[in-house]
Amino acid sequence: MTFVRALICAAAVFACAMQARADSASDLLLPGKVIQGHLKYESECNNCHKPYDKEAQSGLCKDCHKDVAKDIDERQGYHGLMQEEKPCKECHTDHKGRDARVAKLNTVGFDHATTGYILKGAHLNGKVLCRDCHPPQKKYRDAPTKCNSCHEKADKHKGGLGPECQNCHEEKDWKTTHYDHSKTKFDLLGKHKEIKCKACHINEKYKDTPKLCNDCHKKDDKHKGDFGLKCETCHNETSWKEILFDHDKATKYPLLGKHRDAKCVACHKGDIYKNKLKTDCNSCHRKDDKHKGSFGLKCESCHTERNWKEIPFDHDKKTKYPLLGKHRDVKCNGCHKGDLYKDKLKADCYSCHKKDDKHEGQEGKKCETCHHEQSWKKTDFDHLLSRYPLTGKHLITECKKCHLSARYKDAKSDCWSCHEKQDVHKRTLGTECETCHNTRDWKSWDFDHDKTDFKLDGKHKDIRCAECHKSPVIKNLKQAASCVKCHDKDDKHDGAYGVRCEQCHIGTLWKTIKVGSARWIKK
Repeated sequence: MTFVRALICAAAVFACAMQARADSASDLLLPGKVIQGHLKYESECNNCHKPYDKEAQSGLCKDCHKDVAKDIDERQGYHGLMQEEKPCKECHTDHKGRDARVAKLNTVGFDHATTGYILKGAHLNGKVLCRDCHPPQKKYRDAPTKCNSCHEKADKHKGGLGPECQNCHEEKDWKTTHYDHSKTKFDLLGKHKEIKCKACHINEKYKDTPKLCNDCHKKDDKHKGDFGLKCETCHNETSWKEILFDHDKATKYPLLGKHRDAKCVACHKGDIYKNKLKTDCNSCHRKDDKHKGSFGLKCESCHTERNWKEIPFDHDKKTKYPLLGKHRDVKCNGCHKGDLYKDKLKADCYSCHKKDDKHEGQEGKKCETCHHEQSWKKTDFDHLLSRYPLTGKHLITECKKCHLSARYKDAKSDCWSCHEKQDVHKRTLGTECETCHNTRDWKSWDFDHDKTDFKLDGKHKDIRCAECHKSPVIKNLKQAASCVKCHDKDDKHDGAYGVRCEQCHIGTLWKTIKVGSARWIKK
């Protein structure tokens, strides 16, 4: 009886397994699911199979795959160039599942020459992957063999030279071309050898390109046509900026010092060289005259061609105000405004530095009391003479850390004003930081909790301040001393024994009950 039951159970399990495996009754008859591309023919077996005739199967394949059939008939492509024709099923299989690969292609050892398209040059350097030419959504045989088919987007000529890229380019290096410009009527010399084709051949136009300098360089002509169209009279292809004109010999004004580095157009305005230029400094440098004519027109009295900013004027000897420290580096017009040197300038600091006074007059007008010419930022101020003497870490703190504005007298002297953001207690211990902390070291504090109304004992000695002090206070610290204020949530009795926890519990160990407390509970 037991054996019969076991046999029935096994049959039931097998039936369930077979039912789960088959989507329909017909699936049980198939050797396996066909690929996704053949899905619509899955129930039409005669499209791929001829009863009792396996040899006819390849012909049925070619009936659908006409492109492959054409390659075979015309002896082209991978299938058409095979040494001997094989049945399709030797390489291609189906009924292996929807996502199965019908053809097992080894891309690593594949000989591309068997396709009729031999890979050369950069196509073989390993940087070009199969999928670069054969995208997943297309068949391998459909890959084009013309350069322009793949490189149309890379065609810098925009089709201007036609689709036959191989006439100039090769697979080894795309940038290396075979075109010989010397075979044209314009041989490339000097800088012309280095420029790109499109610099002269605008919009990829290669026919009827002009050959005269002015045809291409008309916009570059600084002379505006005053010297004619024969640029080569002064210029050459080696260097456009290197000219043959000798200013010293051809004119009555030899170029010296900085004048040798100046561009022609810097002096020759308007019609350029045709205009007769004057040779005095003020004719060209009138707009550069910082003195506004107050020192006359003979600039050469103080200046030279070597360096315009280098002047022989000695401020220390010729004035009553010797220049010291940073004043030696200040430009003349930094102090001398208006008519410059003719105006009598005052010698006190505040006359010039009133706008620089960050203190807004709070510290008076005698800047030299704290500052000196060597360094404006370096001061001699003694903070011990103020209402807030500096001690501890404050001695090495920068002024701006406490004095957020230059109105130094506005700075507050209480700790909280500066250290509010550093308050890790978030005001739960009040705002009088000095109660615990000192200026020697912020992390070193002197507070003794035992001197308060709540002496710490037992477990209370090990807990952090924030465990009890949770609510922010405005100034003075106030904290209730009763147990229930902190341990209300810990009360397992739900208030049944009142709020005086210390009647039974001790601070050393919460779970330890005092001797005699049972009598109190009973009452």
